[in-house]
Amino acid sequence: MNPPVDTPMATPPRKLKIATVSLAGCFGCHMSFLDIDERLLPLLDLVEFDRSPLTDIKHCGPCDIGLIEGGVCNAENVHVLREFRAQCRVLVALGACAVNGGLPAQRNHLAVGDVLQQVYITGHGLAPGSQIPNDPELPLPLNQVHPVHEVVRIDYFLPGCPPSGDAIWAFLNDLIAGREPRLGHGLLHYD
Repeated sequence: MNPPVDTPMATPPRKLKIATVSLAGCFGCHMSFLDIDERLLPLLDLVEFDRSPLTDIKHCGPCDIGLIEGGVCNAENVHVLREFRAQCRVLVALGACAVNGGLPAQRNHLAVGDVLQQVYITGHGLAPGSQIPNDPELPLPLNQVHPVHEVVRIDYFLPGCPPSGDAIWAFLNDLIAGREPRLGHGLLHYD
């Protein structure tokens, strides 16, 4: 049945915009995000995705929530992270690499030049005469891997390696509903 012509239609609530990005990490947090499974469908009634592997959008527009996984290991990561912070009203560090540098930060006790020398020159399996890449297309490595909060302001931290799909689901539901996210010990774990 159609509403009478003179009855205004209710305006649907505005969908929140969510963006995601991965820096130096394994992409495990994005895989956990996909572990929301069938709950992604009702989520799509509440949000729309901007930059994300789900959309293949390369640059972030204005967003309500930004989820960032991975640590900061090179100049490109710094640029992407700063752009992301400028576009996202709320920024969430997702997973151990974003929260504390994670596995990529294990190189922090080594000099970056020594690491490059070992990987490209003295490492096993490389062709004789190999050299350290020096191409302007390659981002310059930083001397250390940094957690994201050392580069930009972060609003929330969701730890885990990776956080479970259930933890991400509960966290996002709280944010979308305007509640302060609270996760019990049952949802926080490190595999």
